[in-house]
Amino acid sequence: MKSKTNKSGDYDSLPTSESQTQIGKNFSAAINSRELLTPKDNAHTYILELNELKKKEAGEYNPHEYADIEHPTTFFETLIHLLKSSFGTGILAMPLAFSHSGWVLGIIGTAFIGLLCTYCMHMLVKTEYDLCKKKQVPSMTYPATAEAALMEGPRFMAKVAPYSGTISNTFLLLYQLGSCCVYTVFIGQNISNVVNNYYAIDERLIMLMTLLPLIMICFVKNLKFLAPLTIVANVITAISFAIIYYYIFNEPISLEDRNAIGEVKNYPLFFGTVLFALESIGMILPLQNEMKEPEKFITPCGVLNIGMACVTTLYITTGLFGYIAYGDDVDGSISYTINQADIAAQVCKLMLAFAIYTSYSLYMYVSIDIVWRQMLSKRFEESNQKVLWENLCRIFLVVFTFSLAVAIPYIDLFISLVGAFCISALGLAFPAIFDSCFRWRQLTGWKKILVHSKNTIITLFAIFGLVIGTYTSVQDIVKKFAPS
Repeated sequence: MKSKTNKSGDYDSLPTSESQTQIGKNFSAAINSRELLTPKDNAHTYILELNELKKKEAGEYNPHEYADIEHPTTFFETLIHLLKSSFGTGILAMPLAFSHSGWVLGIIGTAFIGLLCTYCMHMLVKTEYDLCKKKQVPSMTYPATAEAALMEGPRFMAKVAPYSGTISNTFLLLYQLGSCCVYTVFIGQNISNVVNNYYAIDERLIMLMTLLPLIMICFVKNLKFLAPLTIVANVITAISFAIIYYYIFNEPISLEDRNAIGEVKNYPLFFGTVLFALESIGMILPLQNEMKEPEKFITPCGVLNIGMACVTTLYITTGLFGYIAYGDDVDGSISYTINQADIAAQVCKLMLAFAIYTSYSLYMYVSIDIVWRQMLSKRFEESNQKVLWENLCRIFLVVFTFSLAVAIPYIDLFISLVGAFCISALGLAFPAIFDSCFRWRQLTGWKKILVHSKNTIITLFAIFGLVIGTYTSVQDIVKKFAPS
């Protein structure tokens, strides 16, 4: 090695001999654990590696600089994925949600839940970043974040930490699979509404025809390759909403006979529907972790704020005017309510079915990640049939969600149940708990009291919504199957 300094003066100020010795030991371990570049590049490699070790010693580790992503997504592509994962069946159920709450409470409630969801997403991403920085790892999954955060908390939470990954994975899996069930019902019913204008075909047979296409799209194995299809689906969704708004504003716009405040017994259904519609909690960390510039995800004008502002505004608009137009006659999806005989309405339903078809793959992407990559793949690590087993896993998950959708084809109640049970925990309660645990030893005085009080209120609100919303949704599903 010719010199300890380079032309740009990387080592203008060398560390003390004690620090040099420690860094040298760390660097020796790094050399032994990796394959270096060619001999002529050894000096340059040493400089780069030693600089990174100096940063780590000084606590300057930046997780984003160490992310190793095979197919990183741009700011725009990530925003498209976030919007697509949010503009699903939930927005089409918003007029029904407003019929449960009344139009005044619907506006206030949706805006409040939208702000709360966005805030909790910020807490989750910030906690994950701080934990990555402390543990010096590039990224963490939701379950890994859960376990690491709880380990930082009080003693009784640290005891729960080893089980938190399994708990988080269970809720995530239920949410993603539940969403896929909702999407399967939606695709089948929209196609059925169109076909039945011309042929009398059983709805379940039409749903069966969608099974093979659903399996095929789930064999696309990374988000980068889904981006072009997602952009097309977003354009189609925009056209479909234009058609829906055309029908909405063709109806007399009057608040007469429209409830400003709905019945209290229906509030849990409103809560569950709005939560399901607004939250994309299962996609947040994967989307950020696959970004080319992940630091732009939670900036003031970042992906998350722009996406959630657009989503919340459009949800309030659709819910309000859809309810004003059709009142209590609105169906579980407003696409079912618009005139079935019109060609424009039929085209709209088919386009929406295709758009939701692409969203199905996004939600199944997370389900496959949990079931295969985190639970099953290690068991087949040395098998020559590993790819075959992975493909069988993909097929099984699609068939499983399809079977549930055929068995319980009530899209509005499915939406409320999944939203109340899964999103109350994943999107509200858990991020608040993670934030409190991670900052447990960092805060003092009034700031500690305020932060933990705030997180406690969010957690209690989420638990209340989970219990009441789940009970109401299950009760209504049971009524559907009860003999009349």
